[in-house]
Amino acid sequence: MAPRGRTLLLPLAAATVLVASTIFLFAAAGARWRPADTGLPVPPRAVSAVTASASSNTTGARKELSFLDENGGPDDPGSGSGAGAARCDPRAAAVRVFMYDLPPEFHFGLLGWSPPSPGSVWPDLTNGAAAPPPRYPGGLNQQHSVAYWLTLDLLSSSSAPCGAAVRVADSRDADFVFVPFFASLSYNRHSRPVPPEKVSRDKALQEKLVRYLAARPERKRYGGADHVIVAHHPNSLLHARAALSPAVFVLSDFGRYQPRVASLEKDVIAPYKHMAKTFVNDSAGFEHRPTLLYFRGAIYRKEGGSIRQELYYMLKDEKDVYFSFGSVQDHGASKASQGMHSSKFCLNIAGDTPSSNRLFDAIVSHCVPVIISDDIELPYEDVLDYSKFSIFVRSSDAVKKGYLMRLISGVSKQQWTRMWDSLKEVDKHFEYQYPSQKDDAVQMIWQALARRVPAIQLKVHRSSRFSRSDRGK
Repeated sequence: MAPRGRTLLLPLAAATVLVASTIFLFAAAGARWRPADTGLPVPPRAVSAVTASASSNTTGARKELSFLDENGGPDDPGSGSGAGAARCDPRAAAVRVFMYDLPPEFHFGLLGWSPPSPGSVWPDLTNGAAAPPPRYPGGLNQQHSVAYWLTLDLLSSSSAPCGAAVRVADSRDADFVFVPFFASLSYNRHSRPVPPEKVSRDKALQEKLVRYLAARPERKRYGGADHVIVAHHPNSLLHARAALSPAVFVLSDFGRYQPRVASLEKDVIAPYKHMAKTFVNDSAGFEHRPTLLYFRGAIYRKEGGSIRQELYYMLKDEKDVYFSFGSVQDHGASKASQGMHSSKFCLNIAGDTPSSNRLFDAIVSHCVPVIISDDIELPYEDVLDYSKFSIFVRSSDAVKKGYLMRLISGVSKQQWTRMWDSLKEVDKHFEYQYPSQKDDAVQMIWQALARRVPAIQLKVHRSSRFSRSDRGK
């Protein structure tokens, strides 16, 4: 070949090698990269099928995953619930969950549901709208209905499109063991003894649950450290919480828990189910919300809620401030919804406990929350920056004369609008739905639990250090 020809081919060959190398690098990175629609961290279990398959083959400890159908029976992972039905690959879920088949008295039986046959435990959810699940009672009961929504999500997970959690039939395949006890409803409805009984039904159920779990091999294996129990009402599971404390609790706050029983390191905070109506297609911006600061609720509270009284007397006569007593008995939810929809800022003040449903009412009303609760813990705060759509005020500052009004009045229209826009982006994370939807409250709770998996595994592995040598004694 002529020297000039060789000279032209050398740059062309180098360019070809460079392009091929670039394609290879992007292909390799593509196996690990995955877009996140919400900007939230990708859950530990949400990895590519290739990566998950490779890791499962190296462990050798897990057998082929087995599923349950909606009624708790074994299900064939290869078959759909209908023609062409999509199946959820467990490797695409954030967390794999084994759920106890507790008797109905612990869950849907508390809603008045009776099993259609002696051997059945769960409602049949296969008929969709033709056979909807038992309804949860209304009013204030709904605030703490978290266990109900998580249970429904697990019952439908094997046939529904992939959500954040999938139910498996063998606890050895699971990241968590879920205990389907509607503890909050049990407390709300049955915490007082009915004569001639000396022990309330709620306490009796708790004692029965402790005995049931103590006899289960799943709990004996790790002492219950991989169990998940929902006790969202601050007074629920009062008699059994200490005995079951190795478990991961799903709570509203830690106000009535001792640190040795519950903590942020071990447990998960879940939002209340909001009572106010979600502001859909909200175009009511700064100029269309005439009330500057809004609060409607109980004013005279015990324990940590005395600050409400101080703020009431300090703010009740301020211009453009609505601060009034309200309760659910006088159509409080409807009135609060209307008031929040027409207000720029909504007060969330500590009551008997650090948390309150009022915060979540404000979020779905797109009324910028003003949080005055020094000990509050917030749902999914490891992935959500609440300061982008809320204002936090120390209690000691809030009671200083004029401090709160100067702070709120000093927020510009542009600053408020940025927080208002953020509220419209995050409100979906606080919606409880069945079936669950991408990144709604149900799936966000499962994702929060998935982020607990490494800590649980560390605890389990450390507890197993001397298991082999102990057997030789």
